[in-house]
Amino acid sequence: MSHPCKAGFWVVLACLFGLPALAREPRYTVVAIDPHTQTLGLYLRDDSGRPLHTPARLQRWLAGRGQYLRYAMNAGMYEPDYSPVGLLVVDGKQLSPLNLREGEGNFYLKPNGVFLLSDAGAQVVESSRYPGLARGVRLATQSGPLLVQDGRIHPGFDPDSKSRHIRNGVAVKDGQVLLVISDTKVNLYEFAAYFRDQLHCRDALYLDGSVSTLYAPELRRKGWRAKLGPMFGVIE
Repeated sequence: MSHPCKAGFWVVLACLFGLPALAREPRYTVVAIDPHTQTLGLYLRDDSGRPLHTPARLQRWLAGRGQYLRYAMNAGMYEPDYSPVGLLVVDGKQLSPLNLREGEGNFYLKPNGVFLLSDAGAQVVESSRYPGLARGVRLATQSGPLLVQDGRIHPGFDPDSKSRHIRNGVAVKDGQVLLVISDTKVNLYEFAAYFRDQLHCRDALYLDGSVSTLYAPELRRKGWRAKLGPMFGVIE
């Protein structure tokens, strides 16, 4: 069996950035992706336009194209018909527009943000900045709220909040994309603090809670909590 650092993900967090203290943090799993050497995609529908819904269906669809799904994770919030609440760009094509409206729920807890991948690399940015960065974007997904912005935890988070869920989010550190899922129920402040204080990310974006899913066969994680909208996939 290969060492987890060489396999492309950090199960033992001591591997992450060479900080041994992180090995004592048992509550999170981090998937680290180098977009220069690994293929990160966003997926919503199959060739016939039907929502893919689950990592299992995504895996079968990719297998039919001669590709192997190594990891998958839900990639942003979605409407009851599984369409994205906000921006979604797949293979350079905008499938859903940027959403700067006001509303209720976590997506609209401003500031929210966009994860994007372009020729210049990966970024997490506040949503209103996206139009100035849109040229050449290959992948983008909008969600909210921003967990961390410029090294500061979202001001609307309560450290004592009783709202606890399995949660997942995305950040960029030293050019690598970090997909993070909590393995126990956490509140938003705790989740944001993990990105800021342990992973040392200056910007991090919340993806969702309750439905949060990580597909990672190497970790024997193949299940999912609900039908999903957009999904990240790392393919080979």
